[in-house]
Amino acid sequence: ADVNQTISDVVDIKAQLKTNSDLKSKILNDVELGSEHLTELVAASDGLQKTADGLRNVRHFSNTMFNIMRGGIFDDNYQIEKADFVSYIEKLNKKVYRHKEEVLNALPALFTLQDLKALSEDDADHNFKRLCCEYLPLKFSRRHGDPSRPWNKFSINTRNENDGSKILDYQGNWRDIFQNWEALAHSYPEFMEGMIHKFLNATTFEGYNPYRVTKYGFDWETIEPDNPWSYIGYWGDHQIIYLLKFLEFMEAYYPSKLATYFSQDLFVYANVPYKIKPYESILKDPKNTIDFDFEKEENIQLKRKEIGVDGALLRDTTSFIYKVNFVEKILATVLAKMSNFIPEGGIWMNTQRPEWNDANNALVGNGVSMVTLYYLRRFLKFFNKVLDQDTTREFQISNELLAFFNKVSQALETHKQLLEGRFTDENRKQVLDALGQAASDYRTQIYDQKFSGYKTAVSKSSLLAFTSTALDFLEHSIRANKRADNLFHSYNLMTVTDHNAVSISYLPEMLEGQVAVLSSGYLSSKESLDVLDGLKSSPLFREDQYSYILYPNKELPKFVHKNTIAAADVTSSELLRKLLADGNTQVINQDGNGAYHFNGSFNNAESVKAALSSLSAVYAPLVDTESKKVLDIFESVFDHKSFTGRSGTFFGYEGLGSIYWHMVSKLLLAVYEVTEKALSQADDKQLIGRLYEHYFEINAGIGVHKSPQLYGAFPTDAYSHTPGGKGAQQPGMTGQVKEDVLSRFGELGVKVRHGAVEFNPEILRTEEFLTTKEVFNYINLAKEKSRIDLAAGSLGFTYCQVPVIYQKASESAIKVFLTDGSVSSFEGKSLDVKTSQMLFNRAGEIEKLVISVVRP
Repeated sequence: ADVNQTISDVVDIKAQLKTNSDLKSKILNDVELGSEHLTELVAASDGLQKTADGLRNVRHFSNTMFNIMRGGIFDDNYQIEKADFVSYIEKLNKKVYRHKEEVLNALPALFTLQDLKALSEDDADHNFKRLCCEYLPLKFSRRHGDPSRPWNKFSINTRNENDGSKILDYQGNWRDIFQNWEALAHSYPEFMEGMIHKFLNATTFEGYNPYRVTKYGFDWETIEPDNPWSYIGYWGDHQIIYLLKFLEFMEAYYPSKLATYFSQDLFVYANVPYKIKPYESILKDPKNTIDFDFEKEENIQLKRKEIGVDGALLRDTTSFIYKVNFVEKILATVLAKMSNFIPEGGIWMNTQRPEWNDANNALVGNGVSMVTLYYLRRFLKFFNKVLDQDTTREFQISNELLAFFNKVSQALETHKQLLEGRFTDENRKQVLDALGQAASDYRTQIYDQKFSGYKTAVSKSSLLAFTSTALDFLEHSIRANKRADNLFHSYNLMTVTDHNAVSISYLPEMLEGQVAVLSSGYLSSKESLDVLDGLKSSPLFREDQYSYILYPNKELPKFVHKNTIAAADVTSSELLRKLLADGNTQVINQDGNGAYHFNGSFNNAESVKAALSSLSAVYAPLVDTESKKVLDIFESVFDHKSFTGRSGTFFGYEGLGSIYWHMVSKLLLAVYEVTEKALSQADDKQLIGRLYEHYFEINAGIGVHKSPQLYGAFPTDAYSHTPGGKGAQQPGMTGQVKEDVLSRFGELGVKVRHGAVEFNPEILRTEEFLTTKEVFNYINLAKEKSRIDLAAGSLGFTYCQVPVIYQKASESAIKVFLTDGSVSSFEGKSLDVKTSQMLFNRAGEIEKLVISVVRP
C-alpha cells in the first residue's frame, strides 16, 4: 500500500496520473528494481539454491526472506559506516560519546568489523568496549506479531523521511528476534559475538529478559491503568535454549573464544522496574508474583534522558553501571532456573508469563515446565564442557551472587541422597523451600541495597561440582517423566498441600515436550527412536496433513453440560443443603430438572470465597467449617488447576486440533540433530535408517510438495497454523522459517567443528542432484549478479554468500577456487581452519567451492 503520504504527495500523485503517459512503465520498472533488491537481500543471507527440487529451492528463498524480515540483514558484509556507529554511541551513552569523541572523529567513513574489534580491544574503557561489542548494523527488520491484535505496534525503518537516506535499524520481541538471528548467524559468523553480547547485556540480575530488543537498547511492558491489554511478567524459556544455540555456534566456529570472556567485566545487567515478590508470597499466590515499581520506572527514564539508553542499566552502590564477567552472567541465568526447580516436576513457572506457547497462559503459577528442564540439561552439559576445557582456575563473582550460588549448591548436595529413589511430596517441598528461599534472599538484597561492588573468587572445581550435581537432579527428573507410551511429560502441575508438601500431577501429552527431550541430548539414539515411534502412534498425529498437533484434540462440553455439581457432593455439604433449603442462590442453585449449579457469575475460586464471606451471619458457623469443602467441590467441577488457557478452549492458532507449524519444524530440527548424532556415533544402520524415515516424513508433512488444495495455500510459503478442517492460515512471519533454514543446511551437510567447515550431506536425498545441465544464478559478495553452469549430477547453493557446488563422485574431495586464480585442494570432506576462516570473513577471497560428494 502506498501509505504515509502528505497532502503535497497526494496532489503530486494525482497530477502524475493525469499527465505522465510513461507512468505504467515507470511502475513496472520500479517493481522489477524492487524484486532485484529483494533478491539481493535474500542472497546476502544464503537464500539462493539450485537443485532438482524446484519447490524446495523456492521454499528456501521464502524462508530466508521471512527470516530476515523478522531479524534483519546486515547492511554490507562486515562493513560499518562511521555515521551510523557514531550516532549509535551517542544515543546509547552520551558520556562515552563525549569521552571518545576524538577517537570517533578519527574513524574513516567506512571501516570493518575487524577494525572495530581491534579498536575496542585496545581501549581501556569497559563501557566503550561493551558498546562496540554489541553494535550490529542490521536493516530490514520489523517486530513480529499479528497486526489485528491491539497491543502489537510496528515500525519498519528503512529510509529517513526527511532526506530519503538509508536507516540501519532493528527491533523485535525478545522471543522472536534472537530466534531469527540463529539462522542469520551462519551467514555472518563474525557477528555471533555481537549477538551474544546483545543477549547477555539485556538480561536482568534475577536471570530474566525484558520484552523487546531494539538497536537502541531494550524495553519492557508497563502497567497502564487505562489499557486493558497491559500486563507484566517474564517469559520462562528464552533465557536457556536461545542463548545456548549462540554459545554452541560460537564454540564450533571460534573454539575457546567464549573462554576469553570468562574473566573480563564486559557484561552488565538490565534494570527492569519489576520486583519479584519474596518466596513466601510466591508460594501463597504463584499467579501474582511481580510488582511494578513506578518510582524505579521514573528514575530509569530520567537517567535515560540524562545519559542515553544506558540509563536503563543496573548500577551498584557507587551509582556506576555495574559490570560483571561472562561466568557471572551464565550463573545468574542458570540459578534463576535451578532456584525454581521442583524435583520430578520441572521448572516452576511463576513469573506471570508462559513459555513458548502463549496459549498455555493459564499454566502460570501452577505449571511446572519439563520443557525448560530438558533444555537446561543441554545447557549445563555444554557449560560444564567449556568450563572444564578452560585453564583458568578461579573466577571473580559478585559477593551477593556467590552467596546465592553457595546456598543453591548446598541445597542440592544436602538432598542428593534422595536421587536414589523417588521423592516424597515432603522431600520435594524441602528442596523447593531451600532453593526458592535462596533466590528470594538474593533478590531482596539487590532490590534493597544494590550490588556492593565487592567480588570474591569462586573456584572452577566448585562450578564443575555444581553443574555435575545439578545434572544429576535434572536427569533424575527426566527419567521420572517418561510415560508408558515412550513419550515424555511436557508440563506438569504442582500443588502445595498442608504447607509442608508439594505434589505433582500430570497433563496430557504435548508435542513441545517431545521436541525438547529429543533436543536435550540425554536420550540414546534408540530412546529417541522410541519417542518418535510413540509420537507417530499417539493422538498428536493428524492423518489428513500427515503431521502433528500440539496436544490431543477433544470434544468440549456444551454450555448446558458445564457447571453441574454431583448430587453426592451437595448431599455431603450441610452448608450447600441449607442454602438450597433457604432458597439462597448466592452460592448454589437448582434447575428445573433437579440438577445443581454454582452461581453463574463465579469465574474462579476467589469469587466463591467472596460469596461465602458475604453470606449472612446465620451461615457463619457452617462457612467456618465447610469453606474448604465447598472450594474443593468447586475445583472438582471446573478443574481450574488443569486449565491451560486458550490452548484448551480455542480452535485456531495454538488451539484444539490445530497444527502449529513452528513446533513441527522444531521437531524436524530436533530429529536432524538426533540423526546426525547417531551417524557420528556409528550407531546401528537400521536404527539410523528409521531415524531418516521419521525426518523425511516430518518434512513431507510440513508440506512443500503438498497440493495447494491439501495445504490450503501455496506450499512454497510457510504458514503459522492449520486448524482442523481448514487450510493453512497466516502466512510468512512465523518463527518456523528459522528452523527450516537450519534444517535445510543440515540436509546439505554443512557443519562446523573446531573452527573448520565440513561438507558431509549424508541425509541429502540423491533426487536433489540435477539430471540435466542448469544455470545457478546468484549474487556474489560484491553484490554483482553472477552465474555458474551446473552439469548433470550436481547442485548449487551459497554459504557465507560463496557458491558451493556439489558434484557426484566416487571419492570425497574439495577444491577451493580463490579470486586470485589459485586453487587449493583438500582430501575428504573438510576444509582446514585457515580456509574456513576465509569463508567466514566474507572478504571476497574465495570465488567458489567445488565439493566431490560420494553418490552413485
